Amino acid sequence: MDAITTRKVIASKDILLAMIYVKEKLNNPDVVIKADMIEKAVELTERYFETKLVDWELFIIALIHCYYKSTDMVVFSEFLIVMGRGNGKNGFISLLAWYLTTHYHGVREYNIDIVANSEKQAMTSFEDVYNVLERTWAKSKKFFYKSKEKIINLKTKSYIRYNTSNADTKDGGRPGCLIFDEIHGYETDDTIRVFTSGFGKKKHSRTFYITTNGYVRGGVLDAQLEMAEKILQGKIKNLRLLPLIYRIDKKEEAQNPDMWHKANPSLAYFPILKSEMDDDFIKMQYQPTIAIEFMTKRMNHPAQDNFLVVTPWEKILATNKPIPYDELQGLQCIGWIDYARITDFASVGLMFKHKGKRICIEHSFVCRRSLQIESRPIKFPIQEAVDKGLITIVENGPDGQIKPITPQMLADWFLEQAKKYHIKNIACDSYRKSILEEKFTEVGLPLTEVRSGPITHAKLSSLIELMFTEENLILGDNITMRWYINNTCQEMDKKGNVTYLKIEPKTRKTDGFFGLIHALSLDSELVEVQGDIITYDVYTY
Repeated sequence: MDAITTRKVIASKDILLAMIYVKEKLNNPDVVIKADMIEKAVELTERYFETKLVDWELFIIALIHCYYKSTDMVVFSEFLIVMGRGNGKNGFISLLAWYLTTHYHGVREYNIDIVANSEKQAMTSFEDVYNVLERTWAKSKKFFYKSKEKIINLKTKSYIRYNTSNADTKDGGRPGCLIFDEIHGYETDDTIRVFTSGFGKKKHSRTFYITTNGYVRGGVLDAQLEMAEKILQGKIKNLRLLPLIYRIDKKEEAQNPDMWHKANPSLAYFPILKSEMDDDFIKMQYQPTIAIEFMTKRMNHPAQDNFLVVTPWEKILATNKPIPYDELQGLQCIGWIDYARITDFASVGLMFKHKGKRICIEHSFVCRRSLQIESRPIKFPIQEAVDKGLITIVENGPDGQIKPITPQMLADWFLEQAKKYHIKNIACDSYRKSILEEKFTEVGLPLTEVRSGPITHAKLSSLIELMFTEENLILGDNITMRWYINNTCQEMDKKGNVTYLKIEPKTRKTDGFFGLIHALSLDSELVEVQGDIITYDVYTY
């Protein structure tokens, strides 16, 4: 703490504020710091795990052993630990979980659940402990039972187990400690609520949230960060949450390797991490996706704050304005269709020009099978979007057979919209037109092929930038469209021409954003509506 507050160690403003916060918490005559337990925890974990704990790890171990004398309650019952990838947070949480089950911690049946979005991630820390027991089994078998599913301390009857974040099939039980791993991928707090349902009844209960930053905006991590900032600023008091947020303070600091320590507190101790980051730093100058990954995962400064994204997150949020449906009745609009495969996602939409704004109504169709592929979990609250009427799920057949998104489904959506609006044209690219044309012609819907790719993107990039910058795009409360936009980055060539790309090709869909680009390709076909009067362009002959 002294090293940080005296600036001997480079630290972010969040960590500086955390030091002030910790001092205020501990500067209480009712608080006792159990130094003997701290020393034993360090000695045990370093010996069994064959490691040397670094400063930030020692700091957390010390804070775990701070108690209120009058109530025998822990000073800090929740820890939010956000730091760059590769800093050893999983390894640390592994040894900590192991220690908390021992009689040296001193709580019987102090059960520990490790929770993550995927089984592979959830098993990371569990397997660390399992492997240590395997290596030391000649001695450890006197104290532990181990299997590939559960580790039990025989003396305290405390277990360690791993869980995936399928909130529908898990119950909270009565754990003493919960570890939520990589919460940047949690779109909702459903999982946390399920696992904490029976929580807090065990003596010295604690929760640890460990994560890098990520690409899900408006999810659990953003909510936690917002609360953490208010705690550190003194706006929220009397919580027992300790936020340790390691990140750069501004994106320009990513260009200065000396500042990397703000997001990576292990950097001075981990030469391999430093070498990896040096390599990434060189590659990111030429590869936009690596630049986004570097900013988001290494610097904990999300890509939304990076010049490579389509627009900052706050500008995406600014699209959430009410759609004036009554005023749009009977007006001209341009439709769009975009999808990668008929067994994946498809976006359909309408774009209006009304009172200086571009207003869009969008709907998505999602093939059930695309949500059931474990190797590519979709990081988006699909059911919430379904409940809001923004997504239609195309269910599998009764025998489990995949049912595709058909031209009839898309045509039916436009036919329903045509009862209320004047659909002047519908834009799609050449591949989609070849699939859709027969059905759309049959039902009397217009369909026009538009060019997609770098040339079109370069022509429309200024218009797109202006729409977001001046907040002239209205999407209503469409979480799907916000997700599509947030999943898109832009690449700029040496001439300054912009091409729009997916940030990640499998799990982060962009169909709605590219559908909007299709519609904007026919933007000149729409007549601008000012108030209740239609204004036409003036042509001279």
